[in-house]
Amino acid sequence: MKPTVIIEYCPRCHWLLRAAYMAQEFLTTFESELKSVALQPSETNGDFHISIDGKKIFDRKDYGGFPEIKELKQLVRDIVAPGKSLGHADTKPHHDL
Repeated sequence: MKPTVIIEYCPRCHWLLRAAYMAQEFLTTFESELKSVALQPSETNGDFHISIDGKKIFDRKDYGGFPEIKELKQLVRDIVAPGKSLGHADTKPHHDL
C-alpha cells in the first residue's frame, strides 16, 4: 500500500501556504509513490511537522526552523522510494535533520 504524508501546521502562524507548497512539491515529485498528502491544522501554537504513515520525519521545533524543500524531499524519498534520484535536489543537506 502506498504511504500517506501528513503535514501538520499552525494556522495561527499562517503556515497554511507553506504547508500547501510542500504538499504540492511532494505530490509532484512522488506522484506514483504516494497515496496522498494531507494538510492538518494543529491545535498547538507553533507546531509544524511532517509524518509518513504516522511516523514523524520532521519537526520544525527540533530542527530549529524550516529547511529547504530539497532536504524535505530527501527525507520523504528515503522512506517512500529509497532508490529514486531527485536530480539536482539530490545533494548533501547543510544540516542533519
